[in-house]
Amino acid sequence: MLFRFEINFADVDRGVYEDHDLRVAQHRSEDAPRLLTRVLAFVLEHKEGLVFGKGLSDGDEASLWVKTLDGRVTDWIDVGAPAPDRLHRASKLAERVAVYAHRRPELLQQRCQKERIHKADQIRLVTVPDELLTFLGERLDRNNRWDISVTEGVTTVVSGNDVCECTFTTQPLVP
Repeated sequence: MLFRFEINFADVDRGVYEDHDLRVAQHRSEDAPRLLTRVLAFVLEHKEGLVFGKGLSDGDEASLWVKTLDGRVTDWIDVGAPAPDRLHRASKLAERVAVYAHRRPELLQQRCQKERIHKADQIRLVTVPDELLTFLGERLDRNNRWDISVTEGVTTVVSGNDVCECTFTTQPLVP
């Protein structure tokens, strides 16, 4: 299924102000929370050159990434609970790696602590608030219009006349 997201984004903390008009395909094995997490990661990680990868369709590509003109990967952003060996490869390939976890990030951390992962302490683990995914999931439609702002670490999402305020937590994958 194909979803449209019109998103007005203002990250006061980083000085980033962008309007996005995204068409995002939902993989047949992908649930709504994962789809929403991909879209949120795209908006919150916004930078020049950031694109959606094949993700679930291709294990060799990130959910989101930035590649230079010569093919070097500068940013690798995964969604969910990627396998430790995938994160190991990503960390060796990319200059910066982040994971947006939408379910039980502590389980991912436990799994990764038992494995050898290149620069695991430099991989950022971002926890997506459950209340935000519930809020957006209840309003998910084929066409979506959101206003997202980040100010002093607080993320505010407006969908229609409804508002959700939350805080994303960020920590190293392996403390």
